[in-house]
This record gives sequence, structure tokens and C-alpha cells, in this order.
Amino acid sequence: MRSLFPVTDQTADRGRGAADPDGEPEVLDGRAAADRGDARSAPGGGFGSDREWSLDELADWYAYPPGGEPWLRANMVSTLDGAAHHEGRSQPISSPADMRIFGTLRGLADAVVVGAETVRQEGYRPARARASFGARRTAAGQGEAPAIAVISASLDLDFSLPLFTSPLVPTLLLTGAAASTARKKAAEAAGAQVVIAGEGPGVDPARAVHALAERGLTRLLTEGGPKLLGQFVAAGVLDELCLTVAPMLTAGDAQRIGGGPAMAVPERLALASVLEEDGFLFTRYRRT
Repeated sequence: MRSLFPVTDQTADRGRGAADPDGEPEVLDGRAAADRGDARSAPGGGFGSDREWSLDELADWYAYPPGGEPWLRANMVSTLDGAAHHEGRSQPISSPADMRIFGTLRGLADAVVVGAETVRQEGYRPARARASFGARRTAAGQGEAPAIAVISASLDLDFSLPLFTSPLVPTLLLTGAAASTARKKAAEAAGAQVVIAGEGPGVDPARAVHALAERGLTRLLTEGGPKLLGQFVAAGVLDELCLTVAPMLTAGDAQRIGGGPAMAVPERLALASVLEEDGFLFTRYRRT
């Protein structure tokens, strides 16, 4: 894995170290580079290195901003021609490096926010505790695994699935005040915790973020699907997009990463970082 962005004057010369006053290539160790803000402080060594990063290195790279304010990050994958899935699932357009980053982002999150259709399509299971992130989560005051927070208006879900009956952390169901009382009771009987985040049958995206933050869940990660991501974008509550660009073409009529009505004015994000491995680009954009 290589870091392609951010780039500094020192890393623009890809094949050589930055020259010292005597004209000799300068070699910085990781700590010195980090102190200087040099892009070679990336664990993979910036342009010059191409190796598998450890989970600790990825966790440092993708750390949430400090401060404790709610931060909603999305993690999505897209082919070169814009498909967010192939035949209804994202796995065929993923890669081993993409899955390592997927696991890292989960390992850093307080809660994983996902739409009901994605739960059905992808066969969601409870998040598991991972020893690689145990000490980091303990130090951050987090539980052993992130909660899965499912957004659903109809609550048309199979509550006999392990996601609801045997998670390490109780699964949250975010729905509207007008949702079916019978379905809410069925969810609670299965062990889920129902959270009201809307006045009608559906969920207000901004209210969902607020409701999770009230529970101490401020480091938020959404994995879609496209409809849910579109709702977060339209509501103006998405802070960061981690987008994997797969070097694949699928054609067909698969959804893009964001669905729903178009915004009146496109929102521009700022590029924060780009990693590369095996032709896959792992980009990160943040709200300006």
C-alpha cells in the first residue's frame, strides 16, 4: 500500500529523498517525518513504499478528529463506471486491502449506521470484538465492539437473525414515532433497542445523528446503502466520505453510492488523503 496524497515539496520527488544543503538525499525516519508534517510520515513510506500496512498503522491514518463532537463518516466502494455493487452485493467489487480498511473503520467506530435494505441484501451480522483494536477502544472509552444501528421506517426485518438476538452490543433500531407498534415490540422482544428519530414513520437523518450522540455514540460510520447515504448527504450531516475506487467496469444499471433526489447545488468536499494498492484507490474526502 502506498500513500499518494497528501504531497509535500519533500515527497514530490518520488524516486529520491529530499536533498540536504550539501545535495545529498535526506532520509527521514517516521517520527522525524511526522514531526515535520512530511507525507513520508505515512506508515507505508509515502511514494517510495509498497507494503501491507498493519491494522495499527491504518487505525492511526483513519483516526477520528479529536473533540468529542459527532462525526459521521461514510465508507463506500464504487467501480470506475460508478456502480456501488454488483448483483446487489459490494463484495465482488472489493479487495483484500478494501476489507482491511473496512475492518479498521469499524474498529474505530462507536456505531455502524446502516439501512434496512442493506441489512437484508448483505446479510448483516453483529460486529465482533477484535483483539487488534481492544487496547485502542479501551483507551478511548469505547465498548469492545461497535453497535450496529439499523435505520428502518417499516421495521420489516427478520428479528430472529443473530444481528438482533446475539450481538455483543445490543443492536439499535432507529425509526419514526409513527412506526408500527407491533413491530417495535417484536424488535424489543428480540433484544434490540428501539430509538425514535423522527416524527412520522421515517427517520430524520439529522435527528438520527443527534439521537446516537445522546447515547455517547459520536464516532459514527455509515456503510450505506446508497439510499441512506443520499439522505445523509441531502440533510447536510455527512462529515467525511471514505470512497474506494475499484479498477473495474460493470456496465448494467447498478446504483451509484448515493441515491435519492438530487441536491439543488452540488456540495464540494476537500480531498484529505489517497492510498493505493493493487490498482484500488482508497480516497478520503471531508467537509470543508
